[in-house]
Amino acid sequence: MLKNNLLNRRTIFILIAITALSTCLWGIYWGLYKGVIRFNYPSFKDYPVHGIDISHHQNDIEWSQLDKKYVQFVFIKATEGKDFKDRTFKENLANARYHNIPAGAYHFFTFCSAGKLQAEHFIKEVPTELISLPPAIDLEFGGNCRLNLSDDQLAKEINNYIQIVENYYQKKVIIYATQEFYQSHLTNQFLDNPLWIRDIYKQPNLKNDRKWLFWQYANRGKLKGINTFVDFNVFNGSKEQFNHDLIGETDYHRPPNYRY
Repeated sequence: MLKNNLLNRRTIFILIAITALSTCLWGIYWGLYKGVIRFNYPSFKDYPVHGIDISHHQNDIEWSQLDKKYVQFVFIKATEGKDFKDRTFKENLANARYHNIPAGAYHFFTFCSAGKLQAEHFIKEVPTELISLPPAIDLEFGGNCRLNLSDDQLAKEINNYIQIVENYYQKKVIIYATQEFYQSHLTNQFLDNPLWIRDIYKQPNLKNDRKWLFWQYANRGKLKGINTFVDFNVFNGSKEQFNHDLIGETDYHRPPNYRY
């Protein structure tokens, strides 16, 4: 009888432990999915300049409600491939400038179109006088065409894009890349271009000790004024460096009645 009671107690204890562990794991999963819990919380002391990147996925944004502490800059999706135009780009750019938020435009580079055609498409859609930050190119595997190019061919197409865009805007193109893409194709490539690294798990630590300029540290951020998740980023430097090195003499301020 005593042995049976001990077995029953042990069984109950195991069931309670399993239930508690399952509840805990589910709570963590729910918190991560909902953006309540993140892996990264970069401080304003270490990274005083915080910002976001947006596209049509953020729907209509209530720009007047955005917390300027977390939105000191914004990168806006403009184009993708050789012919896709983000339907919210012009409106988002106009609103960013209206609210005096330094704005840049980015292009999602696809593996199934020539770099030259993609560069021409981006230039056609993004007026040089309306962006205050350098243009950015988004390099990643997710949501892209199947990669049928060799490493050398891919590097050539990306280089073609970068050279054309840099010649037009007279600024170095910022390369956005996931850790996976960086390790596969960028470790020893385009060393003169500043990097914008996505790592939602930890602070970027790149091979060859290569420095990064921007860090996308969360992809499920929540901000008042945006009814979807939004990407959070930081600039690797001071406010003075951000203003001097990236914006320079660019006048991104416009009168209150300014519209695109």
